[in-house]
Amino acid sequence: MKRAGLSAPAAGRLVVPGRQHIGVLWTIVVGIVAALIGSAIAAGLGVADTKGPDWIEWLIQIALAAVGISALDRASSRR
Repeated sequence: MKRAGLSAPAAGRLVVPGRQHIGVLWTIVVGIVAALIGSAIAAGLGVADTKGPDWIEWLIQIALAAVGISALDRASSRR
């Protein structure tokens, strides 16, 4: 999670269609977890360290953040 910062959770939230019923704090938590897992997956695939921007790692992190946000939104809407 070298340069992920808040870009992965923010982009993950933008990717998910519709309005999400979760707070900003949960979005950040899901994004941090997604960035950590995404970095591990990218390292396992050998795409974590490139000479230029690590686009594939960033896309993995965004996809995981979007999945996590969608899952949390569904779980919170069932209550």
